[in-house]
Amino acid sequence: RGRGGFPPAGKADKVRSLQASGHRVAMVGDGINDSPALASADLGIAIGAGTDIALEAADFVLMKNDLEDVLTAIDLSRTTFKRIKMNYMWAMGYNVLGIPIAAGILYPSFQFQLPPWVAGGAMAFSSVSVVSSSLLLKSYQKPLSLLHTVVTQ
Repeated sequence: RGRGGFPPAGKADKVRSLQASGHRVAMVGDGINDSPALASADLGIAIGAGTDIALEAADFVLMKNDLEDVLTAIDLSRTTFKRIKMNYMWAMGYNVLGIPIAAGILYPSFQFQLPPWVAGGAMAFSSVSVVSSSLLLKSYQKPLSLLHTVVTQ
């Protein structure tokens, strides 16, 4: 829920009081008087046209003065984190299965062993698949439903 209209001295106090009551707080600001609140918030977002102090105090900086970019940045961050977790799970699962097979765990029971060149190729394929999956983030588009919800409220 958005809140605004606080005097400069009260912004950081309001952030701390919301945090003390168990809320995670994001602060968007652009000026010197926003810097303490940006630094103490769980997520500080500075507007690109802001002061140098605000830009330094924030966790990330929006390059344009468009508040819709706040929603886009949060959504892109969530999408990126989901992609990181998915890549990690694929790589972990692949290595949990591939390394023991390449080491010969199936040889005593089934007389099956991967040749070293196949194991090396499989490891290279694992890396290429993670990089390729990450490159899919280049096709990210703003979530129109999310932006529509904010505009209509």
